[in-house]
Amino acid sequence: MFFVFFLRLLILFSFVFSNIHPTLADVRVRIKDIVSVEGVRGNQLVGYGLVVGLNGSGDTIGSTTFTRESLASMLERLGVNVRDNTGAALLNGKNVAAVMVTATLPPFARQGSKIDVNVSALGDAKDLRGGTLLVTPLLAADGQVYAVGQGSVAVGGFKAEGQAASVTKGVPTSGRISSGAIVEKEIGFELASMNHLKFNLNNPDFTTAKRIADRINHTLGNGVAKAEDPSTVQTSIPDSYRGRTVEFMTLVEQLEIEPDQVAKIVIDDHDGVIVMGQHVRISPVAISHGSITIKVTENPEAIQPTNIVQANTTALNANATFGINDQNQSTSQTNTPTTNTVTGNPITTTTNTTTNNNSATNNTTTNQAAQPSNITKSNTGILNVAPGSQNSATFGPGGTSFVAPGIGTAVVARTDIKVTEEKGKMAVLESGVTLQQLVDGLNALGATPRDMIIILQSIKASGALQAEIEVI
Repeated sequence: MFFVFFLRLLILFSFVFSNIHPTLADVRVRIKDIVSVEGVRGNQLVGYGLVVGLNGSGDTIGSTTFTRESLASMLERLGVNVRDNTGAALLNGKNVAAVMVTATLPPFARQGSKIDVNVSALGDAKDLRGGTLLVTPLLAADGQVYAVGQGSVAVGGFKAEGQAASVTKGVPTSGRISSGAIVEKEIGFELASMNHLKFNLNNPDFTTAKRIADRINHTLGNGVAKAEDPSTVQTSIPDSYRGRTVEFMTLVEQLEIEPDQVAKIVIDDHDGVIVMGQHVRISPVAISHGSITIKVTENPEAIQPTNIVQANTTALNANATFGINDQNQSTSQTNTPTTNTVTGNPITTTTNTTTNNNSATNNTTTNQAAQPSNITKSNTGILNVAPGSQNSATFGPGGTSFVAPGIGTAVVARTDIKVTEEKGKMAVLESGVTLQQLVDGLNALGATPRDMIIILQSIKASGALQAEIEVI
């Protein structure tokens, strides 16, 4: 008898604790965390102002027109004249910066309450540290002033620089003023007098909207809530909560449901991040993964110039080429220098013998190619290089040649390409695999996050992936 009682008690506790601790698949969230109330929203405010008190890190007033004119107008409103007879503002310095001031007016903000503001430099200011924002009206989209900002700017970043180096941390041209604006005008919204409320889903979904409506109706009675579309659930405030809209909202917000979601894979191609929902499923598919590595190495090689041997008189153009060990022939010539011009791209042999007072001189050429410019060699043994050429050379006496300082070293490109292909692995994913099985299968292939991106897109293209892929 005691055993039967103990067994029943154990079953009861198992049922209670199973409801308190839902399984991982049954993730329940509060309605307030997935919806917003229509009409209960913040409003963006923006204003233009001046930050003063900067230690030489503000705008260059002489060259920044809007900062100079704004400062002059502000001083004129305070009774200070800073303009000459022509109307030009006589202002200079770098202790003032023009800024844009932004803030968010929260819902139900009342006159006199304070809000935070953000301050951002507009001109060429380098640092807003130590600055103070002067009175700045903050306007909404309708052009009306809803708040006024003023206060000391707190900047998280800094910048330090010298003549040859500088260090910057964070963004020193942007700061924040906590409770830096006072609300001057309220936005009319009477929640207590409303008979109907609309809940807007943060992530529109038909199933989730239906579950919200069913959960409200189950708690407050049928007909209280109705799902109008995937993003809107309309509720009617029951008679027992008329005039007590806040209590009604509190009750509805604490109700819990299990939100539904579409099967989606979100891919950040830039950072290689992949996020997959739990409903992602794969049809039977075989995947082979291999990789090809291509390595390109550049090893440039320097080629030294060859020796150039003296010849008495020779003129070469950019395409001229000497033959190797070409013997010059004797020619009768007396005290008259001769100039021969060799043209053409193929190898050309040039011979020249000068006879002076019955003394013949034979010359041998050992150059493979002429320099890439017009070169003229005179009888004095000087190799003249035309203007604009890269190299020059001078021959020594007696036909002995040497390389002059102007001769340049040629650089020849050497490229080594190596291709390595790893053996691919084949994996088979069964039908309807879960998210964990999919990840385990891709990891078994040794795939990196970027490899997984290509694999998932290929599976989607084959029609085997029952999920939506979104690339951001």
